[in-house]
Amino acid sequence: MTPTDRGRTISRWALAAAYLLVGIIHLRSPGAFLRIMPGWVPFPRETVLLTGACEIAGAIALMTARFRRLAGIMLAAYAVCVYPANVKHAIDDLTAGAGPGHLGWWYHGPRLAFQPVIIWWALFAGGVVRWPFGKGPAPTPPAR
Repeated sequence: MTPTDRGRTISRWALAAAYLLVGIIHLRSPGAFLRIMPGWVPFPRETVLLTGACEIAGAIALMTARFRRLAGIMLAAYAVCVYPANVKHAIDDLTAGAGPGHLGWWYHGPRLAFQPVIIWWALFAGGVVRWPFGKGPAPTPPAR
C-alpha cells in the first residue's frame, strides 16, 4: 500500500464517520437545521431529513468498493448544494450581533472557506482524484 493509498483510506474513514454523525444529527434534530435553511428551499423539514439520509447513505457507500467512487462524487456534489445554507447561517448569525448562541466570524469564516476542501476530500476519499498526490484521475479499481 502506497502512502497515498494509506492517506486515502484514513481520509475515507474520517469522512465517512463525519457524514454518518452529521446525518444522524440531521435525522434526530431537524429543527436545528431549519433555522439555516434558505427561504427558497421547498419543504424545508423534509429537505433536512432527506439530507440526513443522503449523508448516512453516502457514508455507508463510501466504505464499499462497489459504490465508493459514486459516493465520492455525490458527497462532493452534496457539499456544493448545502453551501447556500452555510452562507445563510453565516449572514444571519453575523448580522444578529453578539449574544447567546452567536458564533461569530471566527467560526463562519473558516467554515465557508473549508467547503472547497470538503469537496476535494470527498473526491479524494472516493478515489476520483489523486491531486495533489499525483497527476490525472485516480486509477479505477478492478471490477469485482
